[in-house]
Amino acid sequence: MGVPLLTQLGLISLALAGVSGWLVLAATRKSEWFRAHGVPAPRRFLQTHLDWVMMGLILIAVQLAAPSSPDWIKAMIAFGAIVNPLLFLPLAFKPDAEESPVYVAVAVVSFSALSIGLPALAIWAL
Repeated sequence: MGVPLLTQLGLISLALAGVSGWLVLAATRKSEWFRAHGVPAPRRFLQTHLDWVMMGLILIAVQLAAPSSPDWIKAMIAFGAIVNPLLFLPLAFKPDAEESPVYVAVAVVSFSALSIGLPALAIWAL
């Protein structure tokens, strides 16, 4: 039997966090360079990096703690854990992106997925 999907996704998230640490370092030390090259909010890379760490750990923990939980709960948690960190990236390049109806819709769906999936998992586990 292979590695479960949530664990795979969690490991990918942690790998992205590990690699993005270099981007965070560069953006921290050379923030003016980033701004001059079209990235007005390079600190958003740090937020993405940290969220990839947290979401990766959440995905792995969910798989380890509740491997037989319903697929719909796992799907909601996986969707939110994948999309939430990515929501910081458009804001690095266009800080007012959060005013876009498309951005807001994606953020609401993603946050809702985690806000429903994680409590549903806790209730299922009782």
